Amino acid sequence: MRIYTHPACTRHDPGPGHAERPLRLVAVTEALREAFPGLDWREAPAASRGQLLRAHTDELLALVLDTALDGPMHLDPDTVLAPGSAEAALRAAGAGVAAVDAVLKGETQRVFCAVRPPGHHATFEVAMGFCLFNNIAVAAAHACEKHGLSRVAVIDFDVHHGNGTQAIFDSDPRVMYVSSHQMPLYPDTGSVHERGVGNIVNAPLAPGTGSDGFRRVWRERLLPTIDSFRPQLVLISAGFDAHKRDPLAQVELEGEDFAWITRELVTIADRHALGRVVSMLEGGYDLAALRESAVAHVGALMA
Repeated sequence: MRIYTHPACTRHDPGPGHAERPLRLVAVTEALREAFPGLDWREAPAASRGQLLRAHTDELLALVLDTALDGPMHLDPDTVLAPGSAEAALRAAGAGVAAVDAVLKGETQRVFCAVRPPGHHATFEVAMGFCLFNNIAVAAAHACEKHGLSRVAVIDFDVHHGNGTQAIFDSDPRVMYVSSHQMPLYPDTGSVHERGVGNIVNAPLAPGTGSDGFRRVWRERLLPTIDSFRPQLVLISAGFDAHKRDPLAQVELEGEDFAWITRELVTIADRHALGRVVSMLEGGYDLAALRESAVAHVGALMA
């Protein structure tokens, strides 16, 4: 089991009081090192501009990478570009690319990318929702364009809908995007009627859904849909903000729910994708819940 991370990902600092703070990544990496001493830790490389351009415009790259900063700059009320942000964003996206290469070359079956800033809200041309580049979309596009895959599943159980990932792939049948998320909640997308070209599957969850409701939706609807797609690679947007302790949402899950859904996805990957799973950290804003959930998730990836 391989982990990609980089110290630069802690140097993206949106400022005092911001929910998406550097301590999030410290909590995850410390918890994983304590729980699993035998993990294969690797340094995330920086993504190239060519790799980023598969999912983003030149204009967005120029904004994130070339803006001269002497302090934080708000791109929107929630999304901040700071002096350390460009390298952090490059390493976060580069982790996903390296992870895809590693599993498709047979170096390892499973990878978790412990990176930030998160990515799934960033669209083709707009950084938003704490996200600068869409890390999972860059990874999926790399799998399709560099490795020639025609069936890549992106699974998103972050409590917020991954509007950026959906928008980037909603006309690309090579990528299936499957999401459960709280509704109503930021970014107010992800209805069941958003279908793309038949490759988009959304399951909105009401506040207070809890473990039983979450598992029922996945068991009865989402997992069979992924299974029928027969993915050659499973990518996971692993947001842990559906946990009951998270301050930004109210789906009320337990750490074991993340272990359960991960085991189910590993089973599908074993059936169709030679066991190949790449997971990337997205949200999760209570540090204790984040530690618990990340350990549950990675433990299930290792099983």
